[in-house]
Amino acid sequence: MSYMITAERQSLLAAEFAAARTHTALVQALERTTQAFGMSHFSFIHAPTPKDVVLAPLIIHTSMSLQFLRDFDRNQMLQSCPILARMRDSVLPQTWHMIEKSHVPALDFPRELRAMLPEHQLPMGVAIPINATHGQRLVFWFLGNRSGLSQVELNELCMIMLQALDSYNSIVRSDGAIQQALSARELEIVRWTAQGKTSIEIGQILSLSDHTVNAYMTNAIKKLDCVNRTQLVAKAIRLKLIN
Repeated sequence: MSYMITAERQSLLAAEFAAARTHTALVQALERTTQAFGMSHFSFIHAPTPKDVVLAPLIIHTSMSLQFLRDFDRNQMLQSCPILARMRDSVLPQTWHMIEKSHVPALDFPRELRAMLPEHQLPMGVAIPINATHGQRLVFWFLGNRSGLSQVELNELCMIMLQALDSYNSIVRSDGAIQQALSARELEIVRWTAQGKTSIEIGQILSLSDHTVNAYMTNAIKKLDCVNRTQLVAKAIRLKLIN
């Protein structure tokens, strides 16, 4: 197995989170944690309430593709996903596996989700609910294509996520969650990106070169302290900068 298996994994990853002083550093630590446990993608989200119908506005940080998020929300899977629904009421981590029956939770996944996750090479996952200092319920959600997590691995991951939460709380306190305003052109480009348009397509729509579109995109990513387009779109939606 290529993912990290070492007695030092927990201390190394916890130390990386402890050293994170920006959202970008936090995301990088989450990405390394995902890889260290042999998984592919992570999402750090606000736990959904019964009134929430789409996932995108709940995302704080994610490495999921825009296509996955669009498919998830287009099929209205948020309210039908038993794992995310349970995050509202339970403080216990939840694991599942679409192939290994011993790891499938008692809660039934809807047919669409059972088809979608393996299609994206994400047959297994774990969701870890956690309470932030301001009282909000947050969820660390990891997905991948490996065997199910052992109890030892799950315990280790939960401890690492406590440090991740502590770092997130510290970052939010230090920056006051204040973001620089996006310009009208930057917002326009983010809106088209959220609709699945490429830089070349956006350039054709707005009569700009793809180089200019990418420059605006880079500025927007920096202003909202993001690391890629997917996180930029998710954060812009969460901050209600775009619909």
